[in-house]
Amino acid sequence: MLIVERIEIMADDEQLEDFVPEPENVGSAAAAAAGTAPATVAETEVQQIGGFKDLFLKKELSKAIADAGFEQPSEVQMKALPQAILGSDILAQAKAGRGKTAVYVFALLEQIRPTEDKKCQAVVIAHVRELVIQIESEFKRFNKYLPKVTVGRFIGGSTTEAEDVDNLTANGAPTVVVGTPGRLASLVKKGHLDVSNVHFFVWDEFDTSISETSMRADVQAVFLKCPKDKQVIMMSATMTPELCETAKKYMRGPVEIYVDQGAKLTLSGLTQFYLKTEPHNKNKHLFDILDRADFTQCIIFVRQSERARVLCKLLRENEFPGEYVSGSRTQAEREQIFERMKKNEVKICVCTDVYARGVDLTRINLVIQYDMSESADTYLHRVGRAGRFNTKGLVIAFLTPEQHRQENGTTYTDQDVLDEVQRRFACSMNELKADTKLDCSSYKS
Repeated sequence: MLIVERIEIMADDEQLEDFVPEPENVGSAAAAAAGTAPATVAETEVQQIGGFKDLFLKKELSKAIADAGFEQPSEVQMKALPQAILGSDILAQAKAGRGKTAVYVFALLEQIRPTEDKKCQAVVIAHVRELVIQIESEFKRFNKYLPKVTVGRFIGGSTTEAEDVDNLTANGAPTVVVGTPGRLASLVKKGHLDVSNVHFFVWDEFDTSISETSMRADVQAVFLKCPKDKQVIMMSATMTPELCETAKKYMRGPVEIYVDQGAKLTLSGLTQFYLKTEPHNKNKHLFDILDRADFTQCIIFVRQSERARVLCKLLRENEFPGEYVSGSRTQAEREQIFERMKKNEVKICVCTDVYARGVDLTRINLVIQYDMSESADTYLHRVGRAGRFNTKGLVIAFLTPEQHRQENGTTYTDQDVLDEVQRRFACSMNELKADTKLDCSSYKS
């Protein structure tokens, strides 16, 4: 079966957002090989694959994939991998838990040719430390039979920049560099990390960092130091038409893959409720839900770091032991809690949106939005912590009548966000009342 995907080819005179790049620094390996970049719309056929074996990957990678128990690719993998391993630029959108990370991990490990000079060949950027750690872990999971393809992470909190510099000086650069925008930009600008040999540039969950001026500038600082001849892969669970057009300024001829987009996006596998309450009654309702719901792991989202700490303390005092994660905690503390959650040693985690994207904790089947998301996109990312890889989950959002103010000065209510969620996404959502039965068969796999 053949799926037709659209390719938009960027004109030579288009430039990166906010930057006027040197001509030799804009583009991809595929475009450079072609030698032209006509400003036209073309079509290419993307063949669906029956299994990973159909890709004829190198034996070392195929063995690691088999060891991990991977047999059938997900939809985004089925559509993106055949083009990604051929070096095409990829712009892909698929909701959380659908295997986007594996697309570029497999594509890079398949294409990288190890050398003895210890130079960086691939840069992978993500906006939060936990996601960087997870990406590094996935590379190490699948490079087990490719010992010369080394992987290293560069983030604030776990190491100082001076320690990173010492490590790079002593050991050279890893083959694959994974990091947050700020740390990578600093290392590149100061000449400590040489990206002149980079052939692959990946920007994961790009919609958040491309929207924030400082993060976007940091990413662009690294991007523009890389050679023209590189493959660019950009991934996100959410992508507006405006962000899509901005993303394409970093690419030439990207294969655009949209697995679930706009109104077609279905929050499948999730049983969703909203609960209308006054702010002072939130704790009573939270305790009631934790008593009633039969969950394996629960994640509770709040708006601010201090609220996460205070709510976690309150839960412990009422015999609901848990942890909290926010930007106020040290990187060592965040990593320790993350590892404990992966081992199912932490049942309840109160957190800010640092855990809203990309973090893969497969046992979470209860997501409570103690503070409602500020946007439909954030709602999507939060609830994506449950129901990952076609499992089930229970989602409950608290709605209060309060007015909230965005950074641009506009105000909104929780109900406004809920209305937007129901307008954009195909989902069934009912009001949770005192007599509503929480049938565990509907949210436990």
